[in-house]
Amino acid sequence: MKITADKKLIDIQREFSEKFPSLKIEFYPGHHEAGEGSPANQTLDIQLTIGAVRSVHKEGDLHIDGEMEVRELEQKFYDDYGLNVQVFRKSGHLWMQTSATDHWSLDKQNRKGGHSEAIVNEENTEV
Repeated sequence: MKITADKKLIDIQREFSEKFPSLKIEFYPGHHEAGEGSPANQTLDIQLTIGAVRSVHKEGDLHIDGEMEVRELEQKFYDDYGLNVQVFRKSGHLWMQTSATDHWSLDKQNRKGGHSEAIVNEENTEV
């Protein structure tokens, strides 16, 4: 994933969700520690550019691997680019912060989210 000053937050969200369809990332003005959540009412406007919200003025490629733990990804965004992100996993019709399972890999989170979505789809077809 290419990180540049003129890229919008929504573009980062889309690229991430293309790779992990049952996950999403949200951007926040403040940093959180591993295992902590972020206030839902403080998400940043996704039309903002990275340059407008980051605290580390660096550009480059952010390599995201499915074996990477959620906490590693969130920390990498913060350390390398000064971006505060929180990963969310789909749970039925809701999006839940993964703060309690930050030690899970992105692939495991994505599978869990996909499983819950399949259950909801089954329930909807049975009606």
